Amino acid sequence: MTDSALPQTSDALARRNVVVLVAAQALLGTQLPMVFTIAGLAGTTLSPNPCWATLPITMMVMGSMLAATPLSLVMQRFGRRAGFVLGTFGGFAGGGLCSLALQHGSFLLFLAGSLLIGLYMSANGFYRFAATDLASAEFRPRAISWVMAGGLMSAIIGPQLVKLTSQAMLVPFLGTYLAVMGLNIVGVFLFALLHSPRPVARPQDAPKGRNWGELLADPYIRVAVICATVSYALMNLVMTSSPLAIVGCGFTTSNAADVVSSHVLAMYVPSFFTGALIARFGTERIMGLGLVILAGAGVVALMGVSLPHFFGAMMLLGIGWNFGFIGATTLLAAHHAPEERGRAQGMNDFIVFGGVTLASLSSGGLMNCSGGSPEAGWQMVNMAMLPFLILAGGALIWLVMRPR
Repeated sequence: MTDSALPQTSDALARRNVVVLVAAQALLGTQLPMVFTIAGLAGTTLSPNPCWATLPITMMVMGSMLAATPLSLVMQRFGRRAGFVLGTFGGFAGGGLCSLALQHGSFLLFLAGSLLIGLYMSANGFYRFAATDLASAEFRPRAISWVMAGGLMSAIIGPQLVKLTSQAMLVPFLGTYLAVMGLNIVGVFLFALLHSPRPVARPQDAPKGRNWGELLADPYIRVAVICATVSYALMNLVMTSSPLAIVGCGFTTSNAADVVSSHVLAMYVPSFFTGALIARFGTERIMGLGLVILAGAGVVALMGVSLPHFFGAMMLLGIGWNFGFIGATTLLAAHHAPEERGRAQGMNDFIVFGGVTLASLSSGGLMNCSGGSPEAGWQMVNMAMLPFLILAGGALIWLVMRPR
């Protein structure tokens, strides 16, 4: 076999996996916009304090953070398929507990179910890394982008399922969580198609790779983690509060679902060309553009609380997240060795979802308890973006300006 044939063979397997991962993102990923749309609204009906309305989303993100490192180790030892199937079990069990919680009016049980759904959310985050496992360096950015683009279908299907299921049963939102359980059953069969060879045991004298401290000492990895954390945390901060703000400003749950749908579409539609933009203009420039667009989302949100303002702000929020997060993922993937893959990816997602957990925890308090009206709370949520954008922007400028 010639050297020129090797990338083609590798990319053929990578493309096959990308097809499976796109399908998983489109079908299984549907549960994420569903849950993010209704969890805060359901939390409002169950929680004893309105400041805790978004705590179920916080628990889901916390579950994702806690599962990131164990899942990365499972995948490192047993292969990607094992980790992804484990994630579907978490989503199924979490949906079941949330269903019981709604039937019995138990906020604590609802929180426990949300925590388990976080196991699926964590597994979903590894789809983008799985796309790079067998990909050549040239195909890697496009593989990540295409898998993320699978979320386009989830953005369309998820909110429509919310409209169909949220009030379909006597207990509000119960039908939505039953649908979440069904989606995870589909996932078990879908991942059987994934090409996921069990990793070969490494010799004892093989390189162990860098530990967390050494990885974070690498300026490229450090900035990738910072920008990924800020992009994802700020997106979550604003998205978590948006259904509460929309309904609080006099609009309907269907309006909230439509806004979330437009937001998730904006998160994933750019993925069709983000990889090509990274290849053409460089990772750092696309990450910087993402941070600028996130700032623009905050400006639009502060300009008013009409439906066009909500749609505009949330769509910009999705585009900014796409450029910032995919760019940071690409930067990380390019600067760790193969033997460091599980450790680096687990560390990245632990830190990222740690930041997202804090953001979602803060979101409900800022929205419901920092002002005298939904409008004032929504302004506080968007103003809170500023210091973190300065942090990420400063880190990125430092990386670009430092001597090579």
